Amino acid sequence: MSFGFRKTIKIGPFHLNFSRGGVGHSVGKGGVRYTKRADGGRQVSVDLPGGFSWRRALRRR
Repeated sequence: MSFGFRKTIKIGPFHLNFSRGGVGHSVGKGGVRYTKRADGGRQVSVDLPGGFSWRRALRRR
């Protein structure tokens, strides 16, 4: 079992995500969010009613 670290700071619709791997950020509203992770990956996620969610990784340029 391994342990990780993550700290999120909310600034309106923006989130700054601090982790052991670096800093990422995300923006969104109403359950739809665009994220750029610390490793450079990007994804779009949608939170659906009933505890379901959908995520899609976006291609790197």
